[in-house]
Amino acid sequence: MRVLGVDPGLTRCGVGVVEGVAGRPLTMLGVGVVRTPADADLGHRLVAVEQGLEQWLDEHRPEFVAVERVFSQHNVRTVMGTAQASAVAILCASRRGIPVALHTPSEVKAAVTGSGRADKAQVGAMVTRLLRLDAPPRPADAADALALAICHIWRAPAQNRLQQAVAAQAARTPPTTPRAPAARHASKGRTA
Repeated sequence: MRVLGVDPGLTRCGVGVVEGVAGRPLTMLGVGVVRTPADADLGHRLVAVEQGLEQWLDEHRPEFVAVERVFSQHNVRTVMGTAQASAVAILCASRRGIPVALHTPSEVKAAVTGSGRADKAQVGAMVTRLLRLDAPPRPADAADALALAICHIWRAPAQNRLQQAVAAQAARTPPTTPRAPAARHASKGRTA
């Protein structure tokens, strides 16, 4: 399985491609950051993110794209930029028919380090170890993108089995129709 991980951001959008299967050593095929100038117009920045991601998709031809799920932060401006870059990544993959998976930061941290509360240094250290790299990828956005790809490779088989089980259960269970509430008999005025 080949996965492009995307750590969305407008200034720095981390990208990393990992290949492998769960339970076997993984291989990093590429890592980097798509950058946009902070003082540029929003539209131009989004186009730059799109063009950068399209180049990664062209070069590496991933089977899946794993994107960090945007979550609420205190800084609304940061959340908006992250959400916009995330949408561009989802659009680029969907346009090509590539399945997209969204993973929360805590899911990724737990998958890679064993703790959903790991810090950036711990994530970088584990990515370095798991991919047998000489040094942690820099900046941290690049390491986070690789962690997303690793997370997806490890979690996808279990998620697929769960989806298949849910689908199989739904196929076996006849659809239920809502019943009308039972008529209530008033005891007033009745004689026996």
